[in-house]
Amino acid sequence: MSSSRAYLSGLFSLDGRAAVVTGGSSGIGRAVAGALARAGARVVVVARRQRELAATVEELLDDGCRAAWVSGDLSTRSGVRTAAEEAAGVFGEPDILVNCAGVNPRPPMDELDEGVWDATMAVNLEAPFLLGRRFGPAMAGRGFGRIIHISSQQAHRAFARSGAYGVSKGALESLARSQAEAWSPYGVTCNTLVPGFVPTPLNARLSSDPGRVAALAARTMVGRNGLAEDFAGAAVFLASGASAYVTGQSIHVDGGFSVH
Repeated sequence: MSSSRAYLSGLFSLDGRAAVVTGGSSGIGRAVAGALARAGARVVVVARRQRELAATVEELLDDGCRAAWVSGDLSTRSGVRTAAEEAAGVFGEPDILVNCAGVNPRPPMDELDEGVWDATMAVNLEAPFLLGRRFGPAMAGRGFGRIIHISSQQAHRAFARSGAYGVSKGALESLARSQAEAWSPYGVTCNTLVPGFVPTPLNARLSSDPGRVAALAARTMVGRNGLAEDFAGAAVFLASGASAYVTGQSIHVDGGFSVH
């Protein structure tokens, strides 16, 4: 191996690490799961739909990666606990946890009832809290861990009916800071990736409006909206040893959207 390849491998390789990625069967989550697996991690993808899960894992296996899937319901506490135990039973206790699963019903604020509020908070905020509580202390006990949350521009600014979704993502970024405070002294970094607008199944309704899509692209500095693949490098960085001194941060992967 050349000296440059050895150096980069030492910085970013995930060989020997185990990862759990929720929402990893589509969109940004799928891209992140693929990036971690191709960087050497053994990846368990957790989501609801078995067909998409199987297709995601099959692609990774075909690329020579080690990957598996768990179909789980992250909308209830019991479902989260069950999915966590099943995921930990595949490749062992994870070193890396990525919380990408999310829901975004987007009703107008005056139509946002308690049911929508509770359902949004359950998946977007409570599931990451419960998964962190399940895996974080064990990571700290082993002296290494990486927790990565996927947030949203709507944690920072209101547009396109932010509603309960924006609130849940703002709280998620606060959760990352609280987790960092608790576990970073023991080698566990906790950070958040903040996407710009990325057309995914989660925002299919907004993506179907060409005018809105173009307007969002114009708000960036690079002149385009995001792609799921844009998160591969940032995810590997935050999951690897290279990010040992980066914790409690919200890192915007948004083409300059947030500062333009």
